[in-house]
Amino acid sequence: MTTRPQLSEAVLGEINRAAIPLSFDPEDYDPLLDWIGARRVVLLGESSHGTHDFYRERAAITRRLIEEKGFNAIAIEGDWPDAHRVHRFLTGRGPDNNARDALGGFQRFPAWMWRNMDVLALLDWLHGFNGERPRTEKVGFYGLDLYSLHASMRAVLDYLDKVDPEAAQRARSRYGCFDHFGEDPQAYGYSASFDLGKGCTDEVVAQLVELERRSADLAMRDGHVDPEDYLTAEQNARLVQNAERYYRTIFTGGAESWNVRDRHMSDTLEWLLQVRPAAKVVVWAHNSHLGDARGTEMSERGEVNLGQLARERYGDDVFALGFTTHSGEVTAASAWDEPAERRIVRPALRDSYEALFHDTQIPVFLLPMHDSIITPLFDRPRLQRAIGVVYAPESERISHYFHGRLSAQFDAVIHIDRTKALVPFERTSTWATGEMPETYPYAV
Repeated sequence: MTTRPQLSEAVLGEINRAAIPLSFDPEDYDPLLDWIGARRVVLLGESSHGTHDFYRERAAITRRLIEEKGFNAIAIEGDWPDAHRVHRFLTGRGPDNNARDALGGFQRFPAWMWRNMDVLALLDWLHGFNGERPRTEKVGFYGLDLYSLHASMRAVLDYLDKVDPEAAQRARSRYGCFDHFGEDPQAYGYSASFDLGKGCTDEVVAQLVELERRSADLAMRDGHVDPEDYLTAEQNARLVQNAERYYRTIFTGGAESWNVRDRHMSDTLEWLLQVRPAAKVVVWAHNSHLGDARGTEMSERGEVNLGQLARERYGDDVFALGFTTHSGEVTAASAWDEPAERRIVRPALRDSYEALFHDTQIPVFLLPMHDSIITPLFDRPRLQRAIGVVYAPESERISHYFHGRLSAQFDAVIHIDRTKALVPFERTSTWATGEMPETYPYAV
């Protein structure tokens, strides 16, 4: 009965020794930038998709990486076509007049992940930063996700219509395989996964193979078409192939659908590092994607994630930073595809990392995982919070916690004890007034 309190006091003492208090001043991140050093890939996580503080601090870190470390690409947990519209705005090639308009492609649930005031502020700054810089020195903006099956098919067809109408006809014929499923990719996935209809695997593979085989010819086919447009079309075709596989696997259970998605993210990151001159990429995604899966119970289910795959590919060239919080607010839906609400985040469960960090009584701090004492202390399983786009406080433990070994997942962690909700562009009356769960503050 006496070992547990003594252990807790020892752990708290070591956290207080190693923690670097933060005051939301960008200069506070000097130690972090020293730890990052000359790495080419920096992974910036979040323990929820709807926390203002996480976005604000990731933006502050990203700005310093761009200004001081030469980072020239931001890759997000968002769809490629929607991010490409932002990329064109930032590089002076798109039709949008301002950053808010450029975010207009992000309409799919959960739109607030990118259509919010913190992302808007970062894009405004990026547009000014890019300014008159040579094109090869402008910071790009890219999407890593694969939900945009139909939008990516349209993008491939639009490109081929410009450079090779005959090739566009062949592509229409192949992609026509999806027509009788309408615009709902899950309807296709359900049918294909249960053999209720012929799948479209052969068609999407054939289309990507043709594009890759004719890459040099298509990229130079028309002097009025930017050569970068070919790379974008090829990436969209690759996305269609991976999305088709993803939607076929989501109804079959197991780890495959998750792995298809994160392997696509990893391959897209690898593609960026290859095609972008002297690429240095900062990635924005959820902790569950960026914290090495081998340090969590995900690995027991056979799941991999982007953080694990990046470490396996790039080794010490990767730095992973996680974010945690104890309580506060979050912008999230109460169910899938429902409007965004401003919801109360319950205090962290007692045996979690977040509760441990709360007990330090340090409001905001940066904690290195490479510290010789911290590393073994955090290399044992403990509950860890994860809130996605849906927050279900009535099933807090089952829905929003998993076991992880923090020092195996990340190189450093930022804990913000009490956080505020992300401010979306589209604010419903429910979001504006907030919501107090009936059972708050008790966890169930």
